[in-house]
Amino acid sequence: MRSFVGYHRIVPPKSRLGQNFLRDQGAIRRIVAALGDCASRTVVEIGPGMGAITRDLASKAGKVLALEFDEALAAGLAAEFAAASNVVIQAVDVLAFDFACASAAAGEKLVVVGNLPYYITSPILLKLAENATVLDRAVLMVQREVADRITAAPGSRDYGLLSVTVQMHGPVEALFTLPPGAFSPPPEVHSTVFRWRFAPRFDELGVEREDILRWMRQVFAQKRKTLANNLRAAGIESALATEAISRAGIDEKARAESLSIESLASLWKCLQKAGATSLEVTPEASDD
Repeated sequence: MRSFVGYHRIVPPKSRLGQNFLRDQGAIRRIVAALGDCASRTVVEIGPGMGAITRDLASKAGKVLALEFDEALAAGLAAEFAAASNVVIQAVDVLAFDFACASAAAGEKLVVVGNLPYYITSPILLKLAENATVLDRAVLMVQREVADRITAAPGSRDYGLLSVTVQMHGPVEALFTLPPGAFSPPPEVHSTVFRWRFAPRFDELGVEREDILRWMRQVFAQKRKTLANNLRAAGIESALATEAISRAGIDEKARAESLSIESLASLWKCLQKAGATSLEVTPEASDD
């Protein structure tokens, strides 16, 4: 079989695709171990690149679906794993991948792993959140600053819209951080691996997913504004906003980033009861 390493010497990493390939063998083993027992599970790998994680997964997972956007890399992976009956390489954009169909074919919820390209990290996380009901758990690597926001607690500097959006779909925990030298070529930033266990909280909190996520984009629209000011900016009458905040047991001067998911859900339900949930379109929320 053609040497896979040799093959990739003629397919250099593409910076426009955020290709920084993990080469730290210890980190690879830790990532796969963090997935838990996958001997009978279907694991979807996002962005396998040169197959560093795929090789370890192939001997531990029941089935590996490796999704590689770069057609040249996908061809190299297909050549290397041609004889592996449990590894399927798909040259596909993860944002177009049908997780629900793959889960139905597997007959169970999917396990996900991946070193996410920095330039589309948020869209991939949102894609996974949208498919949370057919996913079991994920171990993902992202830029350290993004992981800090994903795992942040209420009231911390990093807590914001990304934090609540991800955590509304299940608990997250940071596992370990890697320096630039763990990759080839080295990125300019550190990277953090985190685990996400999918357990959507919308039924538990008594809220509709699409409604509350749209509303949260409004209340986090301007982090330096108070919650009351963001609600008014979204078109909710001042008196109604003030009353709902009071009924939810929240300080009128509070900012959204100081509130837990439970408090935010309580406020949303108070606004619903007051009939004050018709929001105007405002600029995209920022986690800055």
